[in-house]
Amino acid sequence: MSHVERSVELFGLKFNCAQAVFASFSEELGLDEKEALKIGGCFGSGMRKGEVCGACTGALMALGLKYGQSEVGDVDSKLRSDDVCVRFLEEFEAKNGSYICNDLLGCDIRTKEGVEYTRENNLFTEVCPKMVESATLIVEELINEK
Repeated sequence: MSHVERSVELFGLKFNCAQAVFASFSEELGLDEKEALKIGGCFGSGMRKGEVCGACTGALMALGLKYGQSEVGDVDSKLRSDDVCVRFLEEFEAKNGSYICNDLLGCDIRTKEGVEYTRENNLFTEVCPKMVESATLIVEELINEK
């Protein structure tokens, strides 16, 4: 199963967007999928505040797991992960118009009215899977070019 198929499947199983993207890469990056799902649990819907899209935070967790600094003084890893983070966010924004959840959904999900609007207009089921797919594809591109 491809990363995109797995991330979309996980999202369809009612895991949040961050969980879906992060877990689709976790095992090949050395982290058990169950643990990845737990780690991503608080990052969906822009950390429940409509901030940075959860699909993006899941993607950045995967990229951090691949390229992140883990040793004191490892400046090369720090610079590489900083670069891949910026590149991911720029690419995601170029493809989707923003990487902010509220902007992507066109409403403020910090409010009860915003959440109701999102549900009434099926935004969580129509917009969010596209963001999960987009984030997953960009992570694949970044991992495959390195």
